[in-house]
Amino acid sequence: MARFLIVEARFYDHLNDQLIAGARAALEGAGHEVEVLTVPGALEIPGAIALASESALYDGYVAIGVVIRGETYHFEIVAGESARGIMALTMDGMAIGNGILTVENEDQALVRADPAQKNKGGEAAQAALALLKLQDRFVR
Repeated sequence: MARFLIVEARFYDHLNDQLIAGARAALEGAGHEVEVLTVPGALEIPGAIALASESALYDGYVAIGVVIRGETYHFEIVAGESARGIMALTMDGMAIGNGILTVENEDQALVRADPAQKNKGGEAAQAALALLKLQDRFVR
């Protein structure tokens, strides 16, 4: 049994709840323990994962959040930099599934967050599980 930390940027409660439900179901369904940590925004997710990894309490991570395009360039910065930060940690060997939705509108987010539809939270958890298996194969 492994321990996973879901790090969520809580802004859209109803969407995050669905993403977390999908991720939790996938991880707990595979027999693993899950904890949830909330940070202010998507830009803080990679930093929180990096800090949590220093504790050696967790074997893998799932990043959860929703970034909806607005009227300014801020969307591109948040979407790109949060993904870049997560990818950098993954390239350093961490098992992280990226479930941060970057969408044009709330309707797109609703379909992707819903565990009964696209279930992107569950998919992110599955990605973290796959990377953990690769760690076990090549590193541990």
